[in-house]
Amino acid sequence: MTKPSLPDLLHAAVSAVGGTERPGQVAMAEAVAEAIDDNSHRLIQAGTGTGKSLGYLVPALAHGERVVVATATLALQRQLVERDLPRTVEALHPQLRRRPQFAMLKGRSNYLCLHRLHEGAPQDEEEGLFDQFEAAAPTSKLGKDLLRLRDWADETESGDRDDLTPGVSDKAWSQVSVSSRECLGATKCAYGAECFAEAARERAKLADVVVTNHALLAIDAIEGAPVLPQHEVLIVDEAHELVSRVTGVATGELTPGQVNRAVKRAAKLVDEKTADSLQTASETFERVMELALPGRLEQIPEDLGYALAALRDSARNVISAIGATRDKSVHDEDAVRKQALAAVENVHAVAERIMIGSEYDVVWYERHDRFGATLRVAPLSVSGLLREKLFEDRSVVLTSATLKLGGDFNGVAASLGLSPEGVEGEDVPSWRGLDVGSPFDYPKQGILYVAKHLATPGREGTRGDMMDELAELIEAAGGRTLGLFSSMRGAKAAAEELRGRLDNPILLQGEETLGELIKNFAADPRTCLFGTLSLWQGVDVPGPSCQLVIMDRIPFPRPDDPLMSARQKSVEENGGNGFMAVAATHAALLMAQGAGRLVRASGDRGVVAVLDPRLATARYGSFLRASLPDFWYTTDRNQVRRSLAAIDASAKADGK
Repeated sequence: MTKPSLPDLLHAAVSAVGGTERPGQVAMAEAVAEAIDDNSHRLIQAGTGTGKSLGYLVPALAHGERVVVATATLALQRQLVERDLPRTVEALHPQLRRRPQFAMLKGRSNYLCLHRLHEGAPQDEEEGLFDQFEAAAPTSKLGKDLLRLRDWADETESGDRDDLTPGVSDKAWSQVSVSSRECLGATKCAYGAECFAEAARERAKLADVVVTNHALLAIDAIEGAPVLPQHEVLIVDEAHELVSRVTGVATGELTPGQVNRAVKRAAKLVDEKTADSLQTASETFERVMELALPGRLEQIPEDLGYALAALRDSARNVISAIGATRDKSVHDEDAVRKQALAAVENVHAVAERIMIGSEYDVVWYERHDRFGATLRVAPLSVSGLLREKLFEDRSVVLTSATLKLGGDFNGVAASLGLSPEGVEGEDVPSWRGLDVGSPFDYPKQGILYVAKHLATPGREGTRGDMMDELAELIEAAGGRTLGLFSSMRGAKAAAEELRGRLDNPILLQGEETLGELIKNFAADPRTCLFGTLSLWQGVDVPGPSCQLVIMDRIPFPRPDDPLMSARQKSVEENGGNGFMAVAATHAALLMAQGAGRLVRASGDRGVVAVLDPRLATARYGSFLRASLPDFWYTTDRNQVRRSLAAIDASAKADGK
């Protein structure tokens, strides 16, 4: 039997989801198929509206070997598993003569733990061991959540937290879930045969396509113990997020509260002398942290070094002692032991990592008004880790709407541990970049306006001229505005000011759940939505409700961000341009994502307004502008007001 052609398969899949075939999608599918056949790597930029999920799913399913697809957001994981994959498999089945299987796999803490549910969570000593369902008042929010979880446990097939609607608080979920370190293991657990996390792993082992998230991909790479099943092809969607997600997984932290919980959990399992030693070290660490000032620690201060050494040594003794003793008087001893070990091992690992003082790690203090001080350690770069762990023994395709910054792929490639495109070498993974474009006509559908006449934003204080500009643009647009701010403080200040000046409803991130805010924003064209980071990437509102996207300033990392400033300094010490490699690349990625909120469908029209003159005047402005969609560009404020008014009038004439 002749093998079905890729164009025929793609046509069948696109028809099944009710879509339209696009040249960019065809080019992407061909590039993915080629990478799989050659066992090579691709970076593929596919603009909004390309239909990129089918562009990689069709060649992956046609390939026949196991493929892992890793995404950054829950929304895309759900779309793949609930919509795209079922329809695509159904459409391709007649031509492939087989029905590929697919499964979703997440970290263990995302699944309900039946042992925790039925036996209760081991609690800190002063609370004793108790049944959390009895202890939480049934009328409290926590009590209601826990009772609902108990009912849900009897009916759910997946045990996946994301299948529970409406959701529950993190506090409630923590009572019925465990981390991989706390898990007893299927063979030792009385509920192992029914375990939801184990069932998800088994399904993944049998699947042709496994959908997971960047965090689990990072754990699989970093921890050495395989979490994902063996696979020949890895597709990373939303790949612009990968470096920050891997950095998050590779970051360790210590807080006095966390160390204190570890002490309490271990105390009932070891002798008094061993427990007292860890308690004393915990108190010493807490005293040091009370005086901690935010910022990077290029050298570990003597008092902190002493406290960490005491924590490391006493934690090591506790770990040995827990492993050597059994105490049948402790209820559900295995679970108590496992939770205590997980807590103490984390304290030991982070303290030791900071004490080693690797030149490849960055250590800093953070201080939170409510939670006090935190000590953090993160890798200076994850590029070496990714180069070594990601690109060996499999074909890797990385795709996103924003991978090309300043006109080429090399900036993003470098952050992933790849050499510039075309550079060959024995230990250098070779790759090719492809920009398949977008089906949208950006110069006709959108305007990029830079408010060149405004004052350059400073670090502190409100910007009166910027507020005036913001108000005038929103009035001209008739509302319909998504305001993207570089800080929550900026978003709040703008919302407070403009609520007093404009008749338009202004929604502010944090005042409602994100989903509710976006729903309300989409429902009323007069409404504006202001917010920060998650709005730059998480809003998909096609149509007339979003015809003006405003960025208050270029979103450079804060100068006092310890990790970003350390990365910038490292690039400079190695002869590179730290500002362009780190700060400008960070800003370009966010601005490209933010500008992508404007045009989400072929009928969308509008303006992206950047209220920061540096985009027009600074030397790096051209690099940032080259990273954005190819909108018609202007600095003429009157022209933009006329255009916004015309777009608003047109939408009103259409009854929108």
